[in-house]
Amino acid sequence: MEAPVVIAKGARLVAEKIKKMAREAGVPVIENKPLARALFKMSEVGDEIPEDLFKAVAEVLAHVYQMKGKTAPAT
Repeated sequence: MEAPVVIAKGARLVAEKIKKMAREAGVPVIENKPLARALFKMSEVGDEIPEDLFKAVAEVLAHVYQMKGKTAPAT
C-alpha cells in the first residue's frame, strides 16, 4: 500500500483558504496543529507523507473514516 500524499500546503491565510475550499467540497477538516506544522516543514506538495509521521497521519485518517461511518482499508 502506498503512503498518503500531500495535496496542498500553506500557512496562515493560505491554510485558511485550503480549509475553506475543503469544507466547501465536503472534505472533512480535522485540525492538528503539531502534525500540520511537522508536515509543512518535512514535505512538499506531491510528496508521500514522511515515514516519521505515518502513525499520526494514520490516526487522523482513522478518525475521518469513523466520522464518515466507514472502516479504514486493511493494510
